[in-house]
Amino acid sequence: MPPNDQVTSLSAIGGSAQNGAVAFTTTHWSVVLEAQGESPEAHEALEKLCRTYWRPIYSFVRRQGAATQDAEDLTQGFFALLLERKDLNTVRKEKGRLRSYLLTSVKHFLADESRHAMAVKRGKGQRLIPLDEIRERERIDVERSDRLTADQIYERRWAFTVLEQVMARLRDEYRSAGNLRFFDQMKKMLMDEPGRPSQAQVASEFDMTENAVKQAFYRFRQRYQTLLREEIAHTVATPSDIEDELRHLIAVVQA
Repeated sequence: MPPNDQVTSLSAIGGSAQNGAVAFTTTHWSVVLEAQGESPEAHEALEKLCRTYWRPIYSFVRRQGAATQDAEDLTQGFFALLLERKDLNTVRKEKGRLRSYLLTSVKHFLADESRHAMAVKRGKGQRLIPLDEIRERERIDVERSDRLTADQIYERRWAFTVLEQVMARLRDEYRSAGNLRFFDQMKKMLMDEPGRPSQAQVASEFDMTENAVKQAFYRFRQRYQTLLREEIAHTVATPSDIEDELRHLIAVVQA
């Protein structure tokens, strides 16, 4: 697994549905679907989703055989066209999930040669997704990726993008509270990696009791699980889809 993909411990992903309520009514994808892309709010929400989830699409296009530059142009063009079309009726066929909708859409996009040619032209000059970040972060495990289909690569990139978003949100919360160094240690404890600090080591470093560290880590993990469900809620149409999507994410990461 690539270094960037080892985001967090799988044991931290689980938890019951009761672990943290999700305020669903204002999620990005539900706003897009309710307005069918016609309102400024829906367009802004869809653009935010595009900026967040460009990496799985780019990885899918690359695995289809596109060269780096072509994949960049096609990915930019795909999202630019998606924002222009405002046609989201087909999402109902994908059970209202952004993950499935985008995968189906990009397959249709690449299969349509006339649209394909137009997309390359449209994609150039667009700054919808960060090309510099593509180049910096394209560190796919080549040996493993060669054994995966384009769909499987897409699913894995999607799952790890969700986890990265969650960890970034949690980091921002600790940074705002002036506890960034403590966050770094809590994150290390969360990850299943050799050499992670023990509760005793963290207690010594921050002049805390081990019980206080234990409680702090419990809150850290609970907050992580809550943010994970919130992040997933942004990509599904109904609250009932959250747990199914969470189980799918876990299965993909563990595969």
